[in-house]
Amino acid sequence: MQELDARADQLRHQRAKLPEIAEIAELTTKRTDVDNLARDVRITIDDLTIEQKKVDLDVEAVKTRRTRDRDRMDQGLITNPKDLERMQHELESLERRISSLEDDELEVMEKIEEAQRELGQYETMVAETDERLSALVAARDDKLATIDEQLQQVQADRVPAAEGLPDDLLALYVKLREQKGGVGAATLRARTCSGCQLTLDSVEMSRIQGLPEDEVVRCEECNRILVRTSESGL
Repeated sequence: MQELDARADQLRHQRAKLPEIAEIAELTTKRTDVDNLARDVRITIDDLTIEQKKVDLDVEAVKTRRTRDRDRMDQGLITNPKDLERMQHELESLERRISSLEDDELEVMEKIEEAQRELGQYETMVAETDERLSALVAARDDKLATIDEQLQQVQADRVPAAEGLPDDLLALYVKLREQKGGVGAATLRARTCSGCQLTLDSVEMSRIQGLPEDEVVRCEECNRILVRTSESGL
C-alpha cells in the first residue's frame, strides 16, 4: 500500500509540475502584455486618424480661401492697387499656411504608418503565441488524461491492498505519512530502514526477530512502521 501511495504522490506531483503548465502560464502573461501594447497602439492610431482628419479639413479650408481670392483677382473684381497688394500678401500667407499644414499632414500620416507597422508586429506576436498556446494546451490535456488514468488505476489497486488491515493501523499509517513526507511505512531491507536509511544494530534485530509476525514494528530513528520481508536480514 505504501508503494501505491508513493506512486500516487509521484503522479500528483508530476501532474502539478508538467512543463506545459509553466509555459502556458508564462505565455499567457506574455500574450496579455503584448495585447495591452496592441490596444495602446490602436488608441494611438485612432487619435492620429482624428488629428489627420482635422488637418485635412484645415488644408481644404485654406485652399478654398486661396481659390476664392485668386478667382476674385483673376476676374478683375479687385481694382484698388492697395487692395490688390493686400490680397497678394494674403495669398502668399495662405501658400505658406498650406505648405505648413501639408507638412503636418504628412507627419501625421507617417506616424499612422509607423503605428500600423507596430500594431502589425504585435498582432503577429499574439497570433503566434495563440498558436503555441493551443499546441501546449493540447499536449497538457493529453498528459493530464494519461496521468489521471494511471491515478485511477493506482487508487483502484489500493482498495484490495488496504483490505483486512486494522483501522488503528491504517490511522497510524495515514498519520505517519502526513508527518514523514508521505512515507508512513518503510521496508526493512538488509537490516536497514528504507525510510531513514538507519542500519539497525544486532540487539534491535534480535528483538524484532522475536516479535510475532503480526505485531507492528516501528523504526527507532524515524518512528515509521517497519515492514519485514525475506530480505530484512532477520
